Amino acid sequence: MIWKLSGLLVAVWIGAIGALGPAHATPAKEAPWLPEAAAYRLTLFLGNLEPIPWDQVETAWSDPYHGSDFSGDALAWLSANSDISAEPLLGAIVRKDRHALFEAATQTIAYRIEEELDRTLNVDDPATAQQAVQTARELYRAFADGIAAADPDAARQIGRAWLELNNSTGSAGVLGAGATPADKEAMNAARVTISRYLAENYLLDDFAPRRQLTPLPETAILSGRDIDLPPSLPPGADIFDQDPLPLLVLNFEEQGIDETDLPLIAYGDMLFDSAQIFGGPARDLGIACSTCHNRSDINQRFFIPGASHQPGAIDVDGAFFNPIFNDRRDDPLDIPSLRGLRFTGPYGRDGRFASLRDFTRNVIVNEFAGPEPTPFMLDALVAYMQEFDFLPNSMLTADGRLTEAAPVAAARGEAIFNRPFKGLGNRSCASCHVPDGNFLDRQAHDIGSIDPAYSGARSGALDTPTLLGTVYTAPYFHDGSLPTLASVVNWFNDSKSLGLTEADRADLTVYLETIGAADEPYEAFDAENTPFRLAFAELTTFASTLDTLLPRRDAEHILLLVDTVGADLSADASTMSNLSARPDVYALADRLNQVGAAVRQGDWGTAEASWAAFKAEAVTLEARAF
Repeated sequence: MIWKLSGLLVAVWIGAIGALGPAHATPAKEAPWLPEAAAYRLTLFLGNLEPIPWDQVETAWSDPYHGSDFSGDALAWLSANSDISAEPLLGAIVRKDRHALFEAATQTIAYRIEEELDRTLNVDDPATAQQAVQTARELYRAFADGIAAADPDAARQIGRAWLELNNSTGSAGVLGAGATPADKEAMNAARVTISRYLAENYLLDDFAPRRQLTPLPETAILSGRDIDLPPSLPPGADIFDQDPLPLLVLNFEEQGIDETDLPLIAYGDMLFDSAQIFGGPARDLGIACSTCHNRSDINQRFFIPGASHQPGAIDVDGAFFNPIFNDRRDDPLDIPSLRGLRFTGPYGRDGRFASLRDFTRNVIVNEFAGPEPTPFMLDALVAYMQEFDFLPNSMLTADGRLTEAAPVAAARGEAIFNRPFKGLGNRSCASCHVPDGNFLDRQAHDIGSIDPAYSGARSGALDTPTLLGTVYTAPYFHDGSLPTLASVVNWFNDSKSLGLTEADRADLTVYLETIGAADEPYEAFDAENTPFRLAFAELTTFASTLDTLLPRRDAEHILLLVDTVGADLSADASTMSNLSARPDVYALADRLNQVGAAVRQGDWGTAEASWAAFKAEAVTLEARAF
């Protein structure tokens, strides 16, 4: 049994419904972090979780962070480039002393900056000095957003100091020509600006206790001011779409129906790509349903340290998303595919929700701390998600039988799949994964894949997952503990004493790979069908629901839509290859924002005029840009 789900992760973009202000859209990929700075930011993030995953805190310093461009870890980096002792840091981790950990980690980064500044001033080689400045500045990145949020004037002064420092290191010239000496006086003055601020805020013997571990300067903490520090994901996090992009198969499209003629579904499609309905931090970071469930499938690269144990997994009931929903267990679960969702109920890892609507509300309100969704929002989300279809597979009929296109080995595997086994209670694989029932039985079973929480405890029952499309949803089981379908077969053979021969296991694997395959699993892009064109079509389709919402004077849902789509249009404009059309896309986004501004003022005439202009300009732009 390959399990189906813990949570739909109905996550969404942007700000709270009540705020309805400027929206966050698709985030830009950030530059790699230096190992020490990355470890520091990971430490802050992990130190705010409850309970603190101390083993991961240690790993943050002893292993390269996920996706790092550097082969060495922070401790190795320190050992090779610094005279700073790691003992205070490691001692705090061993003692599990949160405050001491913050002090030691903060001082480590600040001292490292000072070391590189010393190196800058003490070398005569301009290239070496410039490299030291660059390293110091990259280390300063660990504090930069905290300083900018708490002390903008100081942030500007320090920014100018970095520029002055870099510009005053001198140059060796080219082939002996054009050499310029270092301006030591300017270098020292710039260094004083930086070092004085570090001494006052990050190089203290004692820091004030902090409720939240952040890079905010100490002077700001002591002031008692409320400071709005923008949320950020720790280094190593990855919330970008997987590549290649999964093919989205929608029931209404297969019937030849255009989404623009289905305003409820179009609005639900927008919500699936919007963060407005969630609470922070998911909202503020721009995590959407589609972030985890890439075009109804799985985003296999999704990863947040402390919340994911591997790419494609997430702990939705941890401290990060909604503290009140925190079960205080480190139990990240593999993100499930949502293909064929209307056929795969009940929902939740243990099948506790018979209703997709109830489950969706639970995800929004409980898992992600969002405000209570309106009935219309739930109607729209459910209507859209119920249109998700399985991938076409020419080797399989709709009632689960193999076609002539299937391999011969798959037919042999099918016989094994339908064979009763004593180790399965005289049941077969097909008893739970019913072929003519989309390879599931809509029941929960305890197959022994979950370790008991304590001695004598029952391990727990998991909802039967479908086997359709599973070739593209690796790894398998609820926790992603098995990497391949072959390993799934081996697990059942070994744990249930099925007595399958090597040939039997090979044939059964081929059968699973056959029924889990697809003719076209990924979106095909070419010169005409580009990612931007796809995004543009989707966003303008979302906007089409204004034809229904504006006459109803439905301000709440109009604003949610325009704030989402306007921001995403602007974000997508920055990625388009047709540079000449880019200003027009920005202008189109602004036109949609004008609709929102007029609605906020209750000026419905202007709102309708701006909407009419948007539609006309979108048609013109599409004809010219594509």
